[in-house]
Amino acid sequence: MAYATTVQRHKTKEIGIGDLPVGGDNPILVQSMTTTNTFDAEATLAQIRRLEEAGCEVVRVTVPKKEDVEGIKAIRDQIKIPLIADIHFDYRMALACLEARTPSGRRAVDKIRINPGNIGGEERFKEVVRKARDAGVPMRIGVNSGSLEKDLIEKYGFPCPEAMVESALRHIETAEALGYKQMIVSLKASHVPTAVACYSEYAAKADYPTHVGITEAGSREYGTLKSAAGIGSILLRGIGDTIRVSLLGDPVPEIDAGFDILRACDRRVTKPEVVACPTCGRLDIDLERIVAEVEEKMKNLTNPLRISILGCLVNGFGEAKEADLGIAAGSGKGIIFKRGVPIRHVLEADMVQALLEEVERFEEATVPLASFVEKEKKKQAKSGLPVLN
Repeated sequence: MAYATTVQRHKTKEIGIGDLPVGGDNPILVQSMTTTNTFDAEATLAQIRRLEEAGCEVVRVTVPKKEDVEGIKAIRDQIKIPLIADIHFDYRMALACLEARTPSGRRAVDKIRINPGNIGGEERFKEVVRKARDAGVPMRIGVNSGSLEKDLIEKYGFPCPEAMVESALRHIETAEALGYKQMIVSLKASHVPTAVACYSEYAAKADYPTHVGITEAGSREYGTLKSAAGIGSILLRGIGDTIRVSLLGDPVPEIDAGFDILRACDRRVTKPEVVACPTCGRLDIDLERIVAEVEEKMKNLTNPLRISILGCLVNGFGEAKEADLGIAAGSGKGIIFKRGVPIRHVLEADMVQALLEEVERFEEATVPLASFVEKEKKKQAKSGLPVLN
């Protein structure tokens, strides 16, 4: 369904992570991070495979010591998605990851992530940049409000957006001076307004792709809501080329949460969106049951449709018309709309099956809207259904 309000995407460079292009006009990717010890290759591999099954497109693993470098060597050949090495404090781990090869001879990592605030200073950063440049491996410059460089804290007094953006820009400048331009940038904070301001200010000054997230978001329920508020606000400014919903515990739920945020913001729709009216005194069908059944039956579909299920006739007709497919119902019966045109009467008992049939047939509606409307009006005039003007 076309909407008058669209978000203009922040134009960024295109950077390759393994076989995946990031930035430019490419899809916004959903990534996650393992919670295992990377040196335990078997456990880490098992978790990555669960993430892959959930739809994860890029995965990050922590590499704080030499044993973890051996772990990534064993893992990379056995997974399908790009592998990122997460580096903190010890720049030598970044160098080791950039040199590491798998048993098949391929590079063990597709990208490294470093934190400028704890990598050990400019000279060590430069050494990592040179190695990444020579290896042809991209790097994420991951600025974090909780570990900003000491001189910037002294300059600004606290990790404000201006300080975080300055950290990112000066590291970009250093890397570019060494002939390296394969960078992705993140400016993460746990405070949502700070994170939104950081990404907004960065996007006005640079065009390297961004990885977006709210760090230390919290437990699964609150962390998802907090991430939706923060990541969603940033996405709706057109900013973001990869995202991660950072939740406490098992990382697999992060994937559905990430795709749901993208879908809600209309930035990347990979399955149907079901819209339902809230429960109120006007409701006179079992809307909760119908919506739950529709969502369950469509959970594996990839049609990027907006489906509206409205349980009364007060707003139902108008709102159902705004969706690709919609039902306006009341008193145990309703009307199904396709692209704003009423196409069939249904009883409450038949609504789910009828809607699923229309989802399967939806490709038939790809003719120009004006032609489709005229055709349907003629059909409705014969059937006795109301004809929309």
